[in-house]
Amino acid sequence: MKPTANLFGSKLSRRKALTYGAATALSTPFISRAWAAPTEINMLAWYGHGEPDIVAEFEAANNVKFKPKYYAGGDNMLGLIAQSPPGTYDIILSDGEFVQQLNAAGYIEEMNAADYPFDDMLYEDFTKFPGHWKDDKLFSMMVRFGHLGVSYNKNAISAEEAMSYSCFWKPEVQGKVGHFDWHLPSLGMMSLYNGNGAGLWDLSGGKWDAVQETTLSLRPQVGGYFDYGGTFNSLKNGEMLAMCGIGDWITGVLEKDGAPVGSVVPKEGGIQWTESYCIGKDTDKADIVKKFIQYMLSAEGQVKSAQMAAYPGFAITKSGRARLNEVDRAEAERTGQVDGMANDPITLVKEGRIHYRNIPVQQTLEDWNDFWSEYKNA
Repeated sequence: MKPTANLFGSKLSRRKALTYGAATALSTPFISRAWAAPTEINMLAWYGHGEPDIVAEFEAANNVKFKPKYYAGGDNMLGLIAQSPPGTYDIILSDGEFVQQLNAAGYIEEMNAADYPFDDMLYEDFTKFPGHWKDDKLFSMMVRFGHLGVSYNKNAISAEEAMSYSCFWKPEVQGKVGHFDWHLPSLGMMSLYNGNGAGLWDLSGGKWDAVQETTLSLRPQVGGYFDYGGTFNSLKNGEMLAMCGIGDWITGVLEKDGAPVGSVVPKEGGIQWTESYCIGKDTDKADIVKKFIQYMLSAEGQVKSAQMAAYPGFAITKSGRARLNEVDRAEAERTGQVDGMANDPITLVKEGRIHYRNIPVQQTLEDWNDFWSEYKNA
């Protein structure tokens, strides 16, 4: 038998060590629990993250069982945690812009940065993502991301027309424009359409008034406001011919099934959604949660994320992207995750065409949500 000294020797890089650790997350069960009932892990996440295509292999290898509670939108997530006793959730999937609020409220634990493969990140920004660190301490680990822009039916809107949010006002789609029912992405897009660029979340009173005016002008075009399932189905059956507030995370699933839909980042710019894992405050399962996060950051975990049945996301690590190119070249090409492609998601970020989703700077979340309610009832 070959000696194991080289495997754990001082020359072993942190990335290789974490890759090995992620592999053993599947290959080596908790022996002491092998005959026991599975340990339950309470997860709070967007739909899909606790489903078998993502967690089944990890569950089987580690004698655990995820119990997911699903939410839609960061406001909803914060409300669910606030209504629950401390320690209810062992692992929390947060939109990147809400991590700082989770931390400020004392809902999440500090994480050890040395446990995670920061040297494998595709982009330097992702190693110190806004809100994920406080006083040089890590509180959330980014695991996937995606882009929001114009989502449309290709039989109703041309590729050229889709390169501007103005296509939502096209007379031919009156009554056929839908909204994903969450204020942040849709109002962010209206802000970009108004020319606010990188300042889309930092709006003076006058600019906020203008965004509201632009949004209200779209109301006659709108045929509905939808949750995840409704957004998916209304595009699939042609009830809606354009959708504001989403991106490939919805249309990608439909496109792979042959529906004539797609998503693009228009000339006014797009928005990045970012999903990050946090360890719930006062959980007694921090070790196995850490192991799961490491698994999701392994090449295998990143491929599962990219192929997630509920909604796809971009790989965030170099090794994950490389593995996706090896095992599912078609999906890598469809989403631009191939070096040199014009729609490479990292290139779009570097070129300034993508802006990280944030919360309002000069208004409150309540201000934006109140206007959203007014808009829906207009």
